[in-house]
Amino acid sequence: MSVEDNLFGIHGKALALRSQRLSLLASNIANASTPGYKARDIDFEAALKEATAQSSGATSTDMGKAVEDAMGYRVPLQPSLDGNTVELSTEQTLFAENAVKYRTTLSFLEGRINTINRALKGE
Repeated sequence: MSVEDNLFGIHGKALALRSQRLSLLASNIANASTPGYKARDIDFEAALKEATAQSSGATSTDMGKAVEDAMGYRVPLQPSLDGNTVELSTEQTLFAENAVKYRTTLSFLEGRINTINRALKGE
């Protein structure tokens, strides 16, 4: 187990995955009117499970593989005639939800880092 895993546990990997998911959802939103664009998303739970199951020396390439393995196309509730599968309201809701979870994870990590800093200073 790496030092990072000991200090931050699963939260460091979760933050990286949430960041990648935010980028993917933003890309879906940006392409809402692109004909033939297929909306994609990450199964966060599956990606996190794979990322945490990897060896302690996991690299960013390994994290990328976890994301790639957990990525899939979204099936639209209402298909459009031009082949675009982005449903703007769904994407915006998922983006907002993921952003809140990202911020929550970041706040937890900030608290952990502050605790470590206080311990190192002997406070």
